[in-house]
Amino acid sequence: MTVREVPLREKSIVFIGFMGVGKTTIGKLVAKKLYRDFIDIDQVIEEEYGAPTSEIFKQIGEKAFRAKEKEVITKLSKKKLSVLSLGGGAFLQEDIREACTKNCIVFFLDLSWEYWKDRISLIIDSRPVLQGRNIDEILELFNSRQEIYQYHHSRVKTDSQEAEEIADYIVDSLKVAWDIYEPR
Repeated sequence: MTVREVPLREKSIVFIGFMGVGKTTIGKLVAKKLYRDFIDIDQVIEEEYGAPTSEIFKQIGEKAFRAKEKEVITKLSKKKLSVLSLGGGAFLQEDIREACTKNCIVFFLDLSWEYWKDRISLIIDSRPVLQGRNIDEILELFNSRQEIYQYHHSRVKTDSQEAEEIADYIVDSLKVAWDIYEPR
């Protein structure tokens, strides 16, 4: 039996990037514009455990959370015609990076530190890996994560852009690529 490659226009789309860069917001917009299901991986895990991510981290620890994250993402990366938003640390795991880059179209939402730090007050309470860290430690984490985000198919600079215009750019880019690589 031969395994047929999933056509490019049917592959799921994955958004990666540091926490708080807009993966969920932009992912929902892209999903709506392309008539696809939107799946927030953290939300899937939160629903399974019946608790927010910060509580899950406290209850089972980061290692167990990462194992669940890997299980969910590797399974969902094989699903067609979806848009997935991954947690900021998901790409720390090589298995997740490989599954997503093999099975999906991966977009890295690249927001600079200068723009990102303005969002800290909006997200710090809901992000367990930021708890108890000062600004220098958060900057160090931000910088250390940039290396894992280099595994993508397309990088989108998002500084000083609105979510709607970023989503439109991504959708337009996808449609052009689909027409070039898989004309109808």
